[in-house]
Amino acid sequence: MIIRGESPQKPITADITFCDNQVSKPLVILAHGFKGFKDWGPWPIMADQIATEGFCLCKLNFSFNGTAPNKLDEIHDLEAFGHNSFSKELEDLDRLLDHLSQEDTTKEYQIDPDNIYLIGHSRGGGISIIKSSEDSRIKKLVTWASVYDFASYFSPAELMYWKTHGVIYVKNSLTGENFPMYYQFVEDFLKNEGRFVIEKAIEKVSQPMLIVHGTNDETVNINAAFQLKQWKPDANLHIIEQASHTFGAKHPFADSKLPKDLANAVERTIDFLKS
Repeated sequence: MIIRGESPQKPITADITFCDNQVSKPLVILAHGFKGFKDWGPWPIMADQIATEGFCLCKLNFSFNGTAPNKLDEIHDLEAFGHNSFSKELEDLDRLLDHLSQEDTTKEYQIDPDNIYLIGHSRGGGISIIKSSEDSRIKKLVTWASVYDFASYFSPAELMYWKTHGVIYVKNSLTGENFPMYYQFVEDFLKNEGRFVIEKAIEKVSQPMLIVHGTNDETVNINAAFQLKQWKPDANLHIIEQASHTFGAKHPFADSKLPKDLANAVERTIDFLKS
């Protein structure tokens, strides 16, 4: 599925996994994290598993994540990656929700438009919290290894260097390649800083919420989950002992079954979405 927008918007690529039984099903949207994409690692296997439980599972690529409709299995468009922003990702979710809520789309994919759920991993968790606080179409929210504060990831010294040079680089641990992030990312954040404060957003989240995190998360410390829980006391908190940031998953992924920690996260998520 390709959802095109007006220039200068890039297309959103997405796919939907569901069991074709002519029964309307809740729609679950998976929002990937930083340096992520919809076909990363075992996400396709996870989609099959969630679909067999009676859901439509939609995986999307944010339009500026560096993939393209003709090249979905890796980040290769580094200019697009460098010009991504929180605003663009929130706009992408809005475009996707608009598209999937259309009557012809709901019929084609057997979607129940009154039951739309959102799962966000890592940075996608923070984006999903903000989106859920703003959009009543989302009825349940799940975060996996979510960040709790966007601003804390950049020190004043880093921001000064970034502004001076116009770009910083982040390393792809798989390939060793350096990905650019242009200063426009910071400009977008500063322009919309009030909107991007996760603490303020989560206080507006009225939907049921599940927080999943691993104790051995090497990227987002487990304390992030406890902070989110403190800000939203009625959220369900599920801690997975010894689990990593990706719950044991990696890319590329050659196995036919989910890693045990990711299977744990998926099982708990399915239980929550069915409750």
